[in-house]
Amino acid sequence: MLTLLFQYSLSFYRYSLTYSTMALCVLSVQAQSPWERIAQRPSTLGLEDGTVEFAAPPFKLKLVKASQTAAGLIPLTDTAFDYTPAERLEARAKDGLYHLGDINMRVRTGAQMPWQSYATATKRAPVIPLPATGDTFAASDLTPTLPSDVPLAVKRFWQSVDGMLVLRFELTNTTNSAIEIGSLGIPMVFNNILQDKSLDEAHADNVFFDPYLGMDAGYLQVNRLHGNGPVLLVLPHENAPFEAYNPLNDDPTPRSIVFEGFHEWMIHSKAHATAEWSGVTQWNEPTSSILQPGETKSYALRFVMAPDVRQIEDELARQRRPVAVGIPGYVVPQDAPAKLFLRYHSKVKSIESHPANALSIKKGKQTTNQWHTYEIAGEQWGRARLTITYADGARQTVNYKVIKPERDAVTDLGRFLTTAQWYEDDNDPFGRSPSVINYDYEAKKHLTQESRAWFAGLSDEAGAGSWLAAVMKQVLLPDGTEVEKLKRFVNETLWGGIQYNEGPLQYGVKKSLFYYEPDSMPPGTYSDTINYSGWAAWKKKEADSPGRSYNYPHVTAAHWVMYRLARHYVGLVTETRWQTSLERAYHTAMAMVEHAPHYAQFGQMEGSVFLLVLNDLKNEGYTDMADQLEAAMRKRADHWRSLNYPFGSEMPWDSTGQEEVYLWSRYFGFDEKALVTLNAILAYMPTVPHWGYNGSARRYWDFVYGGKLSRIERQLHHYGSALNSIPVLTHYRDNPDDFYLLRVGHAGVMGALANITADGFGPAAFHSYPSTLAIDGYAGDYGCGFYGYAVNSGTYITKHAEFGWLAFSGVLKQKNNWITTKVTTAGQSRVFIAPAGLWITLDVGRITDVAYHDKTGEVRVTLAPDNGHTPMTYLRLEETGEDSRYTLAGYHKNDQGQYEIPLGSSGETLWLRR
Repeated sequence: MLTLLFQYSLSFYRYSLTYSTMALCVLSVQAQSPWERIAQRPSTLGLEDGTVEFAAPPFKLKLVKASQTAAGLIPLTDTAFDYTPAERLEARAKDGLYHLGDINMRVRTGAQMPWQSYATATKRAPVIPLPATGDTFAASDLTPTLPSDVPLAVKRFWQSVDGMLVLRFELTNTTNSAIEIGSLGIPMVFNNILQDKSLDEAHADNVFFDPYLGMDAGYLQVNRLHGNGPVLLVLPHENAPFEAYNPLNDDPTPRSIVFEGFHEWMIHSKAHATAEWSGVTQWNEPTSSILQPGETKSYALRFVMAPDVRQIEDELARQRRPVAVGIPGYVVPQDAPAKLFLRYHSKVKSIESHPANALSIKKGKQTTNQWHTYEIAGEQWGRARLTITYADGARQTVNYKVIKPERDAVTDLGRFLTTAQWYEDDNDPFGRSPSVINYDYEAKKHLTQESRAWFAGLSDEAGAGSWLAAVMKQVLLPDGTEVEKLKRFVNETLWGGIQYNEGPLQYGVKKSLFYYEPDSMPPGTYSDTINYSGWAAWKKKEADSPGRSYNYPHVTAAHWVMYRLARHYVGLVTETRWQTSLERAYHTAMAMVEHAPHYAQFGQMEGSVFLLVLNDLKNEGYTDMADQLEAAMRKRADHWRSLNYPFGSEMPWDSTGQEEVYLWSRYFGFDEKALVTLNAILAYMPTVPHWGYNGSARRYWDFVYGGKLSRIERQLHHYGSALNSIPVLTHYRDNPDDFYLLRVGHAGVMGALANITADGFGPAAFHSYPSTLAIDGYAGDYGCGFYGYAVNSGTYITKHAEFGWLAFSGVLKQKNNWITTKVTTAGQSRVFIAPAGLWITLDVGRITDVAYHDKTGEVRVTLAPDNGHTPMTYLRLEETGEDSRYTLAGYHKNDQGQYEIPLGSSGETLWLRR
């Protein structure tokens, strides 16, 4: 697997070898690639007999004559593009490689009999053509592609039904006994193979796809990488509820950082649930069906197009599918009930919670256009599912995650990080004490050794993630005890340890404090149960290298937080002057460009911290430093401006540089490039009625680099979710009528909290494979995402044309013309009122509630009292557009544009008027 990572990243960036691939060069030269092994297989799909094309608006459908599997699915609006991996058709025309049009089954003839598996892709043979009449383009008997003992006759039909492309399978029981169909899957094979593609080529040719596992309301959305134009939707058409989404890991197409793999749409999954998925609670209840002797049953999917990502739900309604819209989403804090809006042509018959006491459901009034309204309250922490049954028998499921109140979840996280993950060992040979170190939650122990050096070395994402989360937590909820420990970490372990504090490499950041060099270390230093023979067991020279730019934002963020604590809070940080911490943040940012210039050409995860530092340098009057930092960032932004798709990375394709690229493009007025970046984010960050996928930015290789269970797999709420929410919500505040952005952005922010355990552990991500469906065992790179929550979480208040007044991370009540919202974010320091275009932020202190008068535009802000460290708060007003309309009378406005507000023991009530 890791050898593949070299090959594919090199094919993208031939001028660049990543830190994770340099040591693989020799291995990759010696080893035969999987594609070479596939090429040696005989071609069995029958390409020599040619293909046939059909007009199936809005598509052109191309089929292989011999197999009648898809050779192309081409939108008529862009005939240069193909949703299928047609460019690799010849390479993949072999046994065992799936194509659109295949089917997988597990069946048995009695409850005590073993399941038998059958797949049309396993051993290819020409199918038997059947007469194609009426609206049928092509029909075939698939018997030749199945073993002789198959107890079913399987036929496949490509059809146009009411102007829609339909793929239908007809299964007939050919035995004298009842047959149980325990698993039934239709492979979804679309072109997500990015190998050998430049970023321009990938955005032109490739797609990503994500499921809504909503049973009869489920669908698969297939997005172009650039995020523009139509979206392919795969929908149930007949007897095809979307029950499970199973990775097709038996397909030998090599999975890697350039190929996530294919999945199958599972209509039934009981046979899997009782075997390789045993003991795992699935998203939906696994089912099977019984086919009596001689009985025939059809299963069909339809393929339609939505005009763009924002109109997917409109298209679902046009297709007469059940539509669910959850506000603010499907991660539900226990102190902030959510709303669920349902629209379908059949009445709601019942709604049930699973577990029964996990969610409470309260019916509300229908909206003007007949959306059914429900209030959903989280009663029991953990995963939950709503099952909605309609009068016509259709069933829809919505998967929720109930979490503690945001404030409590973040409090638990801070406590866990600075107790269970606090590492103190004066004899540590690598200088990692004191620190917040990576953690193995399953073993309940510090991760002090790992074959991948950076995991245990307090740098890189997987090593720095834990201390970064602990530091960023103090932005929201500073705690004196935690701050005392973190000051020691910054002054004793980070400064002069992780970061060079003198000499020619001053301010450079090491890749890892931990390294594997047994000849230079005392006997017994390294565990003999860990295999250190791989490339990832860095030696000291490699670990000490300051050349990886991605390590610098973590350290910059730590200094920036120390600056804030010293500058704005009384008595928390006195040992280091705020000026010193701000200067260190500046020098670290500049050192990135100096010591890691190659990777600094790319957008960095958490790169938004450099803009935060720049703003504070300006506010504090550090003009020379601000000018130099801005100039350095302008050079990077100018480079991005020259690229069509400016989100390169050390990886071939990535989803974590967009955050910084967007913000600097916006800052320097490169609006076109900012929009390109935003649209690309929307392509891989969906909004669907499922907490795991809603707002979950795509990442599928970081369990290899940051997880305990190491495999290529779609990660649910990896750190990219909250980081990508930064540009999405920033763009929303500039465009408050774009409700879609608010939904996606807020869902991404909440992704940072979704996987925190009840006792406060923050894991790398959630495993989406149905064989796991659980958090990863390592803390890993979690903190990079929590950074996104710390700097970007806020309460959003808006009025929707259909759904009325809504609050995101808030509890809203309406009385007469006053809209009052209790602020429920952890930090309670940011509020956006969309109708007013008003963004209210505090550098210190808390906003307990906000009231908005929808006639006069008056705003009342209630501030919490001094907590002993906050005698003064600093409030800033930002407004959509160039004109400043709101003012706050009676308070001093300083040179930084902040209103200085004494808090005292009873807090303060402010009136903003325009």
